Amino acid sequence: MKPTQTESDERWLDPGPFLRGVAWLHEGRPVRADPADTMRLPWDTGERATLPIGVRLEFTAGSAHAVEIRYRATVPGPTDALRDLAHGFALWNRHGRITEVFTEPAAESVVRVPLPRGGGPFTLHPPEAQSPAVLGLRGIGGPLAPAPRNPRWVVHGDSITEGWWSTRPAHGWPAVAGRALGWDTVNLGYAGAARGELATAEQLAALPADVLTLAFGTNCWSRVPFTAPLLYETTRTFLDLIRQGHPRTPLLLLSPVLRPDAERTPNRLGATLGALRDAMERATRDRIAAGDGRLVLLPGRDLLGPEHLADGLHPDDEGHRILGLAVATAARRAGFDGV
Repeated sequence: MKPTQTESDERWLDPGPFLRGVAWLHEGRPVRADPADTMRLPWDTGERATLPIGVRLEFTAGSAHAVEIRYRATVPGPTDALRDLAHGFALWNRHGRITEVFTEPAAESVVRVPLPRGGGPFTLHPPEAQSPAVLGLRGIGGPLAPAPRNPRWVVHGDSITEGWWSTRPAHGWPAVAGRALGWDTVNLGYAGAARGELATAEQLAALPADVLTLAFGTNCWSRVPFTAPLLYETTRTFLDLIRQGHPRTPLLLLSPVLRPDAERTPNRLGATLGALRDAMERATRDRIAAGDGRLVLLPGRDLLGPEHLADGLHPDDEGHRILGLAVATAARRAGFDGV
């Protein structure tokens, strides 16, 4: 017997065509480092790369009045630090957040999110902390279709880029900038890492991208201490490797934002964050002066004030918003929004 229109509309759909923010897939799950090249990465980078930061669903909905998401997630234990994090599914359109549905983490479950009239396109941000894997989605009351593809923006950085201390996945600065520019943000922020690892540069060089942004350096002050000359050479070499795969791709380098405790405090090798920032910026300016006309520097020092830092290091939601809009503005001024 032929299925009715409603029955056909409500079949589970393969999430693949709807997923955005995906860099690589490993056994069907989005991952944020090349699964064929993990042995060359530091352990902390590989660990953070398993989290689906920035991965989301984008779709149009026609007459559907709700979308259901079938997913699998890690269930936090009674002493797990993740247990208190909001397990919310947030629905957005280009005007802002529409609604958010909260549920309890489950090994496998289905969540229903109501849709407004208008058909979209909509973006649905799953929670990130429990590493949810979307198994399927379906429209209730009408069909779903993948949203049109947008320019692919690959962003590499540390915990600030990963979105730490933002209260929701959609509030991190790469998500803010991506919405403002209409880009498909691929978030390769690695908390505790992003110290100019050259294996990461080679992975970025091989990854398809219409625009690239680099925002590392803070962890070169303390996590693995650098000197200013070392960071100058690391930045120069990192850019050289990326340009081997992306010789003309628009590339914006955001130097470290304010970190009050580190600006004038020497690390174990005698370098302040101010000196490290200067080294990164000088390496970038030297490359621009040598003829890289598709490279833009955005100095990070004065973009945020102490009042925007939730813990003295990571921006709060307002800080992420300011940072994201500053990146979007710099990209527009450079003409990158025309990619």
